[in-house]
Amino acid sequence: MDEWLEQLATSLGVDPVDDGQVVEILDAARDVAHNVERKLTPVATFLLGAAVQRRIGHGATSSDALQDALVELRSALPSS
Repeated sequence: MDEWLEQLATSLGVDPVDDGQVVEILDAARDVAHNVERKLTPVATFLLGAAVQRRIGHGATSSDALQDALVELRSALPSS
Protein backbone atom coordinates (compact mmCIF):
# COMPACT_ATOMS: atom_id res chain seq x y z
CA MET A 1 0.00 0.00 0.00
CA ASP A 2 1.10 3.52 -0.62
CA GLU A 3 2.80 4.94 2.45
CA TRP A 4 0.83 8.19 2.21
CA LEU A 5 -2.48 6.31 2.36
CA GLU A 6 -1.32 4.48 5.46
CA GLN A 7 -0.34 7.78 7.10
CA LEU A 8 -3.68 9.30 6.13
CA ALA A 9 -5.60 6.36 7.61
CA THR A 10 -3.64 6.73 10.86
CA SER A 11 -4.26 10.49 10.94
CA LEU A 12 -7.99 9.95 10.38
CA GLY A 13 -8.15 7.21 13.02
CA VAL A 14 -9.37 4.51 10.62
CA ASP A 15 -8.02 1.14 9.58
CA PRO A 16 -5.76 1.26 6.53
CA VAL A 17 -6.91 -0.39 3.32
CA ASP A 18 -4.92 -3.18 1.72
CA ASP A 19 -3.64 -3.12 -1.85
CA GLY A 20 -6.56 -5.18 -3.13
CA GLN A 21 -9.05 -2.80 -1.55
CA VAL A 22 -7.25 0.17 -3.08
CA VAL A 23 -7.64 -1.41 -6.52
CA GLU A 24 -11.35 -2.08 -5.91
CA ILE A 25 -12.00 1.47 -4.70
CA LEU A 26 -10.13 2.96 -7.65
CA ASP A 27 -12.08 0.71 -10.04
CA ALA A 28 -15.35 1.90 -8.50
CA ALA A 29 -14.22 5.52 -8.77
CA ARG A 30 -13.36 4.96 -12.43
CA ASP A 31 -16.79 3.42 -13.03
CA VAL A 32 -18.50 6.47 -11.53
CA ALA A 33 -16.31 8.87 -13.50
CA HIS A 34 -16.96 7.10 -16.81
CA ASN A 35 -20.58 6.04 -16.35
CA VAL A 36 -22.06 8.92 -14.34
CA GLU A 37 -19.97 12.09 -14.22
CA ARG A 38 -16.33 12.71 -13.39
CA LYS A 39 -16.99 15.57 -10.96
CA LEU A 40 -19.25 13.30 -8.86
CA THR A 41 -16.48 10.77 -8.24
CA PRO A 42 -15.20 12.32 -4.97
CA VAL A 43 -18.73 12.54 -3.57
CA ALA A 44 -19.51 8.96 -4.62
CA THR A 45 -16.37 7.66 -2.93
CA PHE A 46 -17.23 9.66 0.20
CA LEU A 47 -20.67 8.04 0.23
CA LEU A 48 -19.06 4.65 -0.35
CA GLY A 49 -16.89 5.22 2.73
CA ALA A 50 -19.90 6.30 4.79
CA ALA A 51 -21.76 3.14 3.72
CA VAL A 52 -18.78 0.99 4.69
CA GLN A 53 -18.56 2.62 8.10
CA ARG A 54 -22.29 2.17 8.71
CA ARG A 55 -22.00 -1.54 7.88
CA ILE A 56 -19.01 -1.88 10.21
CA GLY A 57 -21.06 -0.18 12.92
CA HIS A 58 -23.67 -2.88 12.44
CA GLY A 59 -21.10 -5.64 12.97
CA ALA A 60 -19.70 -6.38 9.49
CA THR A 61 -15.99 -6.83 8.98
CA SER A 62 -14.32 -4.02 7.06
CA SER A 63 -13.69 -6.33 4.12
CA ASP A 64 -17.31 -7.54 3.98
CA ALA A 65 -18.59 -4.01 4.47
CA LEU A 66 -16.53 -2.76 1.53
CA GLN A 67 -17.63 -5.62 -0.70
CA ASP A 68 -21.30 -5.07 0.14
CA ALA A 69 -21.05 -1.32 -0.44
CA LEU A 70 -19.27 -1.86 -3.77
CA VAL A 71 -22.09 -4.15 -4.89
CA GLU A 72 -24.61 -1.44 -3.99
CA LEU A 73 -22.59 1.25 -5.76
CA ARG A 74 -22.28 -0.81 -8.91
CA SER A 75 -26.00 -1.64 -8.89
CA ALA A 76 -26.71 2.10 -8.82
CA LEU A 77 -24.60 2.79 -11.94
CA PRO A 78 -26.50 3.43 -15.15
CA SER A 79 -26.43 0.61 -17.68
CA SER A 80 -23.72 0.99 -20.29
